[in-house]
Amino acid sequence: MRVFGLLGLVLALVIVGLIAKKQLTTAVAPLPSVPGAAAPAPGEAPVDVRMQSQQVQQQVKDALDAAAQARKMPDEN
Repeated sequence: MRVFGLLGLVLALVIVGLIAKKQLTTAVAPLPSVPGAAAPAPGEAPVDVRMQSQQVQQQVKDALDAAAQARKMPDEN
């Protein structure tokens, strides 16, 4: 009976390994682009990652600043 348990465990590990391998090879997606940034033309080098990162950081900072301004309440003295 232990042999059947061991064979079942090995079979389950093989199935999980095959599924994981299939998922890793087929699910490679490109990085999302930054809204407002121009996509490179075919054959051109992609946008510099550092510049794209700075654009995203600036957009997040602007959004947080706008949200903070909207939340300001007048003092009730």
